[in-house]
Amino acid sequence: MILMKDITRDGNPVLRKRAAKVTFPLSEEDRELANKMMEYLINSQDPEIAEKHQLRAGVGLAAPQVNVSKQMAAVLVPAPDDAEDDTPIFKEVIINPVIVSHSVQDAALAEGEGCLSVDRNIPGYVPRHDRITLRYQNMDGETKTIRLKGYPAIVCQHEIDHLHGVLFYDHINKQHPFTLDDPDTVILE
Repeated sequence: MILMKDITRDGNPVLRKRAAKVTFPLSEEDRELANKMMEYLINSQDPEIAEKHQLRAGVGLAAPQVNVSKQMAAVLVPAPDDAEDDTPIFKEVIINPVIVSHSVQDAALAEGEGCLSVDRNIPGYVPRHDRITLRYQNMDGETKTIRLKGYPAIVCQHEIDHLHGVLFYDHINKQHPFTLDDPDTVILE
């Protein structure tokens, strides 16, 4: 089980490296890593388990965040609180992900972004594409293409940034953190 002590923190060079592509079929080691990253997200979103193990809640976890420089990330965007069932909006281990197209329209989270690897609060808007078409391989090596909008698109872009050595605060306007270059950017509550 991955715990907070296993999460690579800001300052570790692995977070600034471009991660290596993953080869298929997955090695047993890569498969285990993928399962453990998803397990962390599931556990971190369960209030009892999270409290018991002192886990910070997460919706995404990239391999470099557990000190493995490979292009693999687990994403678990839960159903909204008002949903009729608790089926996640998006739950997948994305391997060798590529954004093949994106909207002109940008979006940013009203409260800014956070990261399991960054222990301090860094306020500011993080501009992202509002809609993306994402191509990736799943754990069985199948190539998938999916269109995501809003929050799930933002989460995937955050995780893909990790695979390219980029952290969320790199996107924040340093002089004016809550100013966006594009006034038409959608602000998601």
